[in-house]
Amino acid sequence: MGSKRIIMHVDMDAFFASVEQLDHPEYRGRPVIVGGLSGRGVVSTCSYEARKFGVHSAMPMATARRLCPQAVYVQGRYHRYVELSRQIRSIFHTFSPVVEPLSIDEAFLDLTGMEALVGDATTLGKKIKQVIRQQTGLTASVGIAPNKFLAKLASDLQKPDGLVIIPQEEAADFIAPLPLSRVFGLGRRSVAALENLGLRTIGQLAACPVSLLQPVLGKQAEEIRNRARGLDDRPVVPDEQRKSLGKETTFGEDLMGKGACLEALWDLCQQVGWRLRAADLSGYTVTLKIKTARFQLITRSRTVEEPVQLDEELREQICLLADQVSWREPVRLLGVSVSHLTHGGSVALDLDGSGRERKRAQVLDALKQRFGEGIIHKGKSLER
Repeated sequence: MGSKRIIMHVDMDAFFASVEQLDHPEYRGRPVIVGGLSGRGVVSTCSYEARKFGVHSAMPMATARRLCPQAVYVQGRYHRYVELSRQIRSIFHTFSPVVEPLSIDEAFLDLTGMEALVGDATTLGKKIKQVIRQQTGLTASVGIAPNKFLAKLASDLQKPDGLVIIPQEEAADFIAPLPLSRVFGLGRRSVAALENLGLRTIGQLAACPVSLLQPVLGKQAEEIRNRARGLDDRPVVPDEQRKSLGKETTFGEDLMGKGACLEALWDLCQQVGWRLRAADLSGYTVTLKIKTARFQLITRSRTVEEPVQLDEELREQICLLADQVSWREPVRLLGVSVSHLTHGGSVALDLDGSGRERKRAQVLDALKQRFGEGIIHKGKSLER
């Protein structure tokens, strides 16, 4: 790739389920499903053995039990996943100072110029996979390409334990036969609309005039077509430089009712909280994002006097925002984000004026600092 950009996307394979198989040898080779175990729970991650039965992330747990009743069902140990995620993130920083975490188990790395130090793209990819496996016992799939879109697409093509490299000069031909669903930014409704125009592959989308795409894709038409042509100029942005941090999940089957949604939101709160603390950031504005089955977008935001960073602080604000929503519609997407960021930690909420909440937070943080994140195990739901 010469002096061109080298962007790597690293995605840990079935991360939560793989951690359970790592820590419990008796689970290896068996279908493992991690998520909320209540009747309204949602699958967070499942092992590749479970995926053979049609189970996938964001699926209602009740559906997973029907498809794969013989699986090992695990509530999940978020503290353990965070512990390993931090270890993996430290590995990323030994390869590049420019790391953009997407979630607890994946990240972009800008490796431009690094090949002069450690070798070509193939060597870089093999090396980071090797180091992750040696230090954690886990496998990762890696995609390397000249931009973020291609790198993320590449990392998903040979899972698990894959390594796919897409050189710029081969990008258009490489991705042309792939389905439209592989294009970042195209949801199910957009793909269906494009298929109604006779488009089935990325190559067909790349050749389509923008004027024909605009009625379907609106202002994103040109950007989406550029991606279909293998073009994407988005930079890798470390969390420390972001204006907001968030996480959202699209569910394979719509969630019904406030209780099921609150359970999924607690998981999102923990992921966003982890990213805030890892970047030494806190924020003043918390936003809840909801997309219904009819694609109605609902957002609710709160701005607080003291910036939030802890999972429990996010939970408190999301609960207040959730109380403003009727939850009568089926939900296909949920998101939690924090904006108006500032450097440094938060002040724990003092709900009863006694200082107990603040002291409790300080004690828990001290325990985590001394003994590791795993010393504290948190609850599973936002419901109060």
